[in-house]
This record gives sequence, structure tokens and C-alpha cells, in this order.
Amino acid sequence: MNDKIRTLKDAIRDVPDFPKKGIVFKDITPLLNRADLLRSAIDQLADNFKEQRIQKIAVVESRGFIIGTPVAYRLGAGIVPVRKKGKLPYKTISSTYKLEYGFDTLEMHEDAVTKGERVLIVDDLLATGGTAAATAELLTKSGAVVVGMAFLIELLFLGGRKNLRDYEVFSLITY
Repeated sequence: MNDKIRTLKDAIRDVPDFPKKGIVFKDITPLLNRADLLRSAIDQLADNFKEQRIQKIAVVESRGFIIGTPVAYRLGAGIVPVRKKGKLPYKTISSTYKLEYGFDTLEMHEDAVTKGERVLIVDDLLATGGTAAATAELLTKSGAVVVGMAFLIELLFLGGRKNLRDYEVFSLITY
């Protein structure tokens, strides 16, 4: 692990028993509070995909909005908000996926991407891969090309990467 990554990792706070008992939540707000660390994280995520001719960044609600929007800015790309069911104001398409405790549905506007557009999915955390896979399904259903997926944090012990085998997956920090 290089010094830049170690510095970012050291800024992430563990919050035990959140959102429920037995979970250790990785709180990125201390990293977000420091301009130097936020800039470093965004630069490293964007630099990994700078040669990929990305046209849009699919940002996943809600912390993905925080991480993905400046990555889009750095890459000169537009953004595609991907939100929970019922949160978008225009006509949507949806994808339902399995959670540990049930199901959830993600939506995006039906006109958010055009056929052949090169899209990078960005979120703060890769856990089981369900959210990222559902987002990829939405994009491919719309004719976009999913170039890859970028995450600030990956929880290796949950094995989410194996559910995303068809895509280039880049994670800045791993646990």
C-alpha cells in the first residue's frame, strides 16, 4: 500500500453497530472533511480511467453522488443519477436486486444515456456487489457500454467483486 492510500485509509473512521448491531460502518466523512484527502481520492479514482474516453458517470445514491460528481468533472463527463425507487421526477427504468435482508430497486431516467455511450459506475463502497450489478443492468438495458466501476472502498471479505466479473473494478482502499 502506498503512502497516499495509507493516508486516506487512516482518515476513515470505524463506527461499530451502525446501522445495526454487528456491523462496523466505514465512515468517510473525516476524509471528506479534509480538502487535501478528498482531492487525492478523487484524483486517484479519475486517473485510473483517464484513458477510457468516459462520457458519463453513473453516480449511485447517495454517497456515490459525493464521490462520482467530482470524478465526472475531472474526466469531462456528465453524470447519471441512480436512485432508489420513486425518487426521480421523470420516466424511469428500474432494476430490482437482492439484499442480505430482502430486495431493493434502483431507477434511472429512461433518457439518461444513449446507445453506445461509455459509462463508468462510481460509488463509495463495494460490499456484496448487488447495487453495482443492478446499476450495470440499468445501463446496459439502455444500450450504454459499462467501461468499469470505481469505488473509494472495497470490503474484500464480502466478495462483491466476484459478482462483477464482467467489468473492470477499481477500488482505492480495501479492507
